[in-house]
Amino acid sequence: MHSIRAVARKAAASSLRMNRRSLHSSQAALSDALFVHRDTPENNAKIPFSFNAENEKRIEEILKKYPPQYKKAAIMPLLDLGQRQHGFTSISVMNEVARRLEVPPMRVYEVATFYTMFNRQPIGKHFLQLCTTTPCQLGGCGSTKILDTITEHLNIQPGETTKDGLFTLVEVECAGACVNAPVMAINDDYYEDLTPETTKKLLDNIKAGKPIKAGPQTGRLTCEPAPGVYTSLNSEPYGPGFKVRSDL
Repeated sequence: MHSIRAVARKAAASSLRMNRRSLHSSQAALSDALFVHRDTPENNAKIPFSFNAENEKRIEEILKKYPPQYKKAAIMPLLDLGQRQHGFTSISVMNEVARRLEVPPMRVYEVATFYTMFNRQPIGKHFLQLCTTTPCQLGGCGSTKILDTITEHLNIQPGETTKDGLFTLVEVECAGACVNAPVMAINDDYYEDLTPETTKKLLDNIKAGKPIKAGPQTGRLTCEPAPGVYTSLNSEPYGPGFKVRSDL
């Protein structure tokens, strides 16, 4: 009798497993960023980090904006200072920010792994962030062509750094400059209205150490209407009742 019951339970369990439906019909998309720290020769807690004298003065000014009991609100600006000084947001940078603000290190780790502006791994001297969201792709903007131009010209793929350490390329979601699409940020500045030709010129000038000018690369001023493209009002607006039946 005992063996019969055991067989019945196994059969029922097997039937339940067969009838169970998965909640996912496709593979989950995974980020290419690593949010769990792994010690590497260039990123481990044994590498010392401290803010330089210039940044110490900046920290003093930043902390004046917050009441002493709320100085933990300065985590983001201090992480930004640390990243600019060190080149990326290493574990040592995060630990130093936690020490300066007297918060548990985990509070800093949470911020650094949530915001994409903090790079958890070393990046190149020139950080290329190309917007490939829908507005930059459609309407003849062609951000995909810009991406192909960069990958072929620099021989790297998104998420990679050139062997000379000069460039790192990533794709980003909406740079907020749709009217100047396609757009790419190089470090802190936006380079807009890109074409494959102007993109190559930008990269070549950087390699050669020549100055590059931020903003539109087509010659137009900021986001004024492009020459020959009439997408804005160029005459007096129509008055009330325009094209409306007179009996209404």
